[in-house]
Amino acid sequence: MARLSAPGLAFAVAGLALLTAPFMTLAANRIVAGDDIAAWAVAPLPETLPGLICIVLGLAMGLSAALPWLRLGGAAIGLAGAALLLAVGAPALLAEAGPYARVSPAAGFWGLLAVFLLLLADALAQLAPGPRARAALLAAGLALLGALLWSGALSDLSVAQEFFGRAAAFWRATLRHLALAFGSLGAAALIGFPLGLLCHRKAALRAGLLPVLSFLQTIPSLAMFGLMIPLLSWIAASLPAARAIGLSGIGFAPAFIALVLYSLLPVVGNTVAGLQSVPAAAREAARGMGMTSWQRLVRVELPLGLPILLAGLRIVLVQNIGLAVIAGLIGGGGYGSFVFQGLNQTATDLILLGALPTVLLAMVAAIVMDILVELAARRRSAA
Repeated sequence: MARLSAPGLAFAVAGLALLTAPFMTLAANRIVAGDDIAAWAVAPLPETLPGLICIVLGLAMGLSAALPWLRLGGAAIGLAGAALLLAVGAPALLAEAGPYARVSPAAGFWGLLAVFLLLLADALAQLAPGPRARAALLAAGLALLGALLWSGALSDLSVAQEFFGRAAAFWRATLRHLALAFGSLGAAALIGFPLGLLCHRKAALRAGLLPVLSFLQTIPSLAMFGLMIPLLSWIAASLPAARAIGLSGIGFAPAFIALVLYSLLPVVGNTVAGLQSVPAAAREAARGMGMTSWQRLVRVELPLGLPILLAGLRIVLVQNIGLAVIAGLIGGGGYGSFVFQGLNQTATDLILLGALPTVLLAMVAAIVMDILVELAARRRSAA
């Protein structure tokens, strides 16, 4: 008898239970609560049957403990089945509804999405693919997702309708969110790497600076953004030059500065840890070769400490992608503007328009940074 995977069995039980939960909701408009629709009732049975079969088959394929590739394929087939049910269910439900009706994924879909993503992650952990294979899988997954969205198969969903009504604002928010997350990462790196180097070489500075940066990390994000408002308002009122460059109490500047402050501890701390991880023998060998202090830093210490330095940047990037959502509360823009507009209007799909790309961006950033960390670690091992 084939050995069963314990996680796969748990995913199968959870997935079958979720098939009994509401899969989609049909509402009279974008604000009111909708009626729950089961997965097998979103469209006529001949249309829903292929999607249901794919979901059950995917759960069954995830049961094998000895065949991780089969489990990976099961996750992909299950995700395809869930997407197929959305694609056939949305137009079928809207066909007999009013002109303002909206159809949305419900708890059953989101639960199945989580189950198959966990199955995917568990299968990949079992396979342990190398960094290049993971990069190829990530590219393939993003390409398939892009093709699905580009095809228009999900264009009848309410979240897609929210996007079509705000496409220009969505792309502006995307650029602002990227500017907040990656811009604050770059600024923190420019400030944090030299500070980390100084802290590595001067114990007194390290003992005084790291506790201060640790304290900044304990301040709740909303409070940090709030503290920036009166401080930058006073600076803008006192310095005409600050006003001239756009510095103000609300908007991009306070959000950006707060994110940079949150980023300094991981960057500085991991820079110190990375430099301290360099074997003493490597330093002595470089010194024996007549290298200067700067040459030892550039040619020996930084390359060997790079995996830990990149791990700090990974923490910062994923953290700031999520924290940038809060910037929407103080006019900082980004995906948070949709989240908080949706909360104010009790419009769930408008919230999703901001939340879903944030989650996707954070997941992609984490995977890409993990790949870079592993490549750097392999290069260190080979050195």
